[in-house]
Amino acid sequence: MRTASNELIQLEKRFWQSMVDEDTDTALSMLDEPALMVSSHGAMQFDHATYRQMAEQGPMVIKSFELSNMNVLFPDENTAVLTYHARQALTPRGKPEEIQQEMTDSSVWMRKDGGWRCVMHTETPLDAQKH
Repeated sequence: MRTASNELIQLEKRFWQSMVDEDTDTALSMLDEPALMVSSHGAMQFDHATYRQMAEQGPMVIKSFELSNMNVLFPDENTAVLTYHARQALTPRGKPEEIQQEMTDSSVWMRKDGGWRCVMHTETPLDAQKH
């Protein structure tokens, strides 16, 4: 499973890079449809059209990221759960001021049609006092 773990870590990083590059098509190629997300904004289910709208018109843009402490668990051979620490820099769309965030993230990937697709992502803000 080590090879699969490395592949999934690279896919997760590639997904993040697609957000920095504002490359929505690459992100969509890695997302299942529908997919789920849980964040400080609540829980939501979205399809590819909704993701495109969020990625291309949402109020915040990811400018950079650093992922660390990545762990991969395989409940079965076609399912993977990743957990990790994310440090991200965001800006309001069209504005220069940068916001730094530290999060604990998780993603669930399923092997489907010969490749891995992300079916769920969560992000939880870290308490600034605890890290």
